[in-house]
Parts: sequence; C-alpha cells; structure tokens
Amino acid sequence: MGNGKVYFVGAGPGDSGLITLKGRKLIEAADVILYDRLVNSRLLEHAKASCEFVYCGKLPDRHYMKQSEINALLIEKGLKGLKVVRLKGGDPSVFGRVGEEAAAVSEHGIPYEMVPGITSGIAAPLYAGLPVTHRDFASSFAVVTAHDKSGKPEMNWEGLAKGVQTLVFYMGIKNLGYICEQLMKHGKSPLVPAMVIQWGTWGRQRSVKGTLQNIREKITEHQIKNPAIIVIGDIVSFRQNSWFEEKPLIGLNMMAVKSCEEERVPVETLREQGAEVVEWPKWKSLETVPDDTVLERIASFDSLLFTSSASLRRFFSRLAALKIDVREMRGRLYASDLHVKAALEERGFSAFLQAEMPVSDSCLLIGSREAVQNQPHSGCEVLITHDRMIDSRFTSIIKREIEEFPVDIVIFANRTCVELFVNEAETIGLHPEKTAARLQAVCLTEEAGKKAAAAGFQRVHIVNERDRLPDIIKGINRTAEFVCQN
Repeated sequence: MGNGKVYFVGAGPGDSGLITLKGRKLIEAADVILYDRLVNSRLLEHAKASCEFVYCGKLPDRHYMKQSEINALLIEKGLKGLKVVRLKGGDPSVFGRVGEEAAAVSEHGIPYEMVPGITSGIAAPLYAGLPVTHRDFASSFAVVTAHDKSGKPEMNWEGLAKGVQTLVFYMGIKNLGYICEQLMKHGKSPLVPAMVIQWGTWGRQRSVKGTLQNIREKITEHQIKNPAIIVIGDIVSFRQNSWFEEKPLIGLNMMAVKSCEEERVPVETLREQGAEVVEWPKWKSLETVPDDTVLERIASFDSLLFTSSASLRRFFSRLAALKIDVREMRGRLYASDLHVKAALEERGFSAFLQAEMPVSDSCLLIGSREAVQNQPHSGCEVLITHDRMIDSRFTSIIKREIEEFPVDIVIFANRTCVELFVNEAETIGLHPEKTAARLQAVCLTEEAGKKAAAAGFQRVHIVNERDRLPDIIKGINRTAEFVCQN
C-alpha cells in the first residue's frame, strides 16, 4: 500500500464561514480528520460519512493528546495510505506547531501540503470593530506568542515597545501582567490603549478595553479567560463600536433538536444574529436502492405521500435513472409538512398537506425506513428511499461542547423532536427531567409545545410563524421569564 498524504489545514478563527474553499474541499474528501479544540465542530459536518474524527484538544496546562501522540497518529494514518486532514484553529503556521508535525511525517516519506487559514490575531480584533492597521494610527503590527516553552515569553521587549505600533499577543491571559510590565519598563506609556478579546468570531465573543496599567484588573473584573487575543497600541482608541458584539442574540447558547437530517429550524438566521446554535442529533443517510417494481407501477397510485425532502430527491432521481416519465404519475402528491410541500412546488407540482389526504386503496408512502414506520397511513404501499440513523461520531463532540457551554434555550420543530430529546438526551449528558426544569423551550408547533410541557418544561413558548423565531427569542433574552402562549 502506498503512502497517503497529510494536509495541514487552517480552520479559521471560529466562525465556520471563515474556512477557505480549499480547506472545505479537503475536509469533504478526508478519510480521517485530526482536529483541535478551537476548531468549530460544524466544519466536520462537511466530512463524508465514513470519515474518522480524532479530537486533539488542548487547554492551558492540560492536553487531551500529547504532541508526540499526535505526530505518531499522523504517521500511522499516512502510512496506511489515507488522506489525512490535520485541522488547526486559525492559520496552521501561526503558533500552530505545524513545522514540527510536518517534519515528523516527512521523516517517514509521507507527502504533505499546508493550507493557510485566517488567523485569530487579525480576525478577532476585526470582529471587535478594530483593524490592526490604520493610516492614522498604525502602519505596522506584530503578532507575538505570549506563551513559549519556558512559560513566560523572552523577547526583544525594547524593540516591541518602541518599534511596532500595534502588538497582538496570542495565549497571553496568564502572562498579561508580565507583558504589560515589560512593555512599560521598556518605554511604552502606561496610558497606551489595550484590548482583550475572548472567543473572537464566536457567538460567545466578549471584549474589554483598558490601558497598559489597568487592563489586567479589567479582565479580572469581567472574568475574561482563554482563549483570548490581546491588542496593544493606539489603534485600540479607533474602536467606536463592536459590530459583532452588538448583534441581538450574542451570548446565547441554543440547541435545535432535529428529528431528521433535513433543516427544520432557521438556525443560520439565529447564528447571523449572534447566537451559538448546536444542532442535535446529527443524522446520516445510508443509501438503499428503491424497489423498482413499485416505481414501474407509478401510474396505478391515486395518492403519493412524501415524508421528507431527502426522500423526494431520491425518488425523482431514481425515476430519472429508470427513464420513467414523471407525467406517468396520475395521483395527487401529498407532503408530510410545509417544508416538503414547498420542495414539491419548487419542482413544478401541485402539492397538498398530509392532513388533506383521503383514505385510499392505492396510495404510496415514500420515505426513509424509519419515517414510513412512524406514519399513520398503514394501508399504503411503501417505497423506502434510504435508511437514516444518528451519526454517533458527533455524540461525544456535542457532549463536550455543552458541558463547557451550557445551553440556555432548546428549540423543538415538532413533537417528534421533543420525544427524541426525552429518549436520547442522556447520551449527550443531559438528564431530561433536570434539564427541562432549567431550560427554556421554544416550540414551532402547538403539538410540540404541549409535548414539551408534558415532558416537564416549565417555560414553553410556541412560535407559529418560523420567520418570527429570532424576534421571539430576542424577547425571551430580554425578559428571561415567560409562560406558554400562542
């Protein structure tokens, strides 16, 4: 077996939209991905179903996997002929130890490539409303690690204090007092502006401004911790506002419970308004070949009921493969919900909701194996388009994330989502009864609201219009107290 290849890919600073196109393509093609703590796990959703995920997270003074173990694993996977992506937060070449890892695989004859990413030292200040250069304030900047092998950075402090206008320190919270002391000792004014940005570009971003002489006290007061970027220089005084931190849902952690692999909640809209949204569970589809003998009799059915857009796509794809003209479908088309109805209408078909479907001796139920088993139309003939199951690769990932950042609000698209939460939440470390008493529930149907209340949720809000969801959640965030209502 020939050697594989290792790709050292920059994942960007946190916002999953900041990955490069090349980086995303490599994730999609990878056989195995070794990823760090500061990598947004949503990037892993682009990976194929067979891709292996390996967590290599590191915290200050606590490593999940030692560097020597990471190197050994890269070599092992590369020698097996696999396409390996080493996914690193920010840019792999900026304090990312990529040189050490590249040397390790190279010594074993494994080829590699390096793919740049957006580094947090530039992105985090920008998301805090602060460019690192400005023609009126700073024409030079330096990025500096505030944590070297000795624990405290030893460098040309006089050169930094007098020769560079904007200083950007990585990993510096622990040594911030020492950094400020050294800069002032070597000529920097105590009144020079300083800013610390925690979790830059994430929905949990916070920033604090001060000066060299008081920034240490400021971050203690506001409980700012790692990961954080420190910016020192007159450029900090340029910041008029923080466009990102002023988003209405910033700082809110939500969970959108999904009853299938399709999008049911407008999570991107919530994220655009600043919220961190975890989608759980993650689903994956296993392809099956539909029963062609059923499709060949498509003209004989009076009613066709589609349970999901995924099954709809597979149905029409198989019709095309068999060269069956869609005009042979003489029955009415029905959809399990508005989402599926819209997907049918986008294809040019008139469609009706399942509630309007009459009892018929010649109906066809189309969907995944699980979906058709849960449908009440037992008299229908069944066409299974695919199997679907919870993607267990993400279970430990989501559990780790919500342990570190507890969820404030859980969103249920329908009653099935509530049932799923009650039955499966313990797999990600949430006890349903205790969690229900603590969390606020937002439900997108009245049935879901009733089910959530029955499950023990004491604060339930029903949103009948999905487009109003962000506005409703803004109100929840402001009041923090509400009761079940329409």
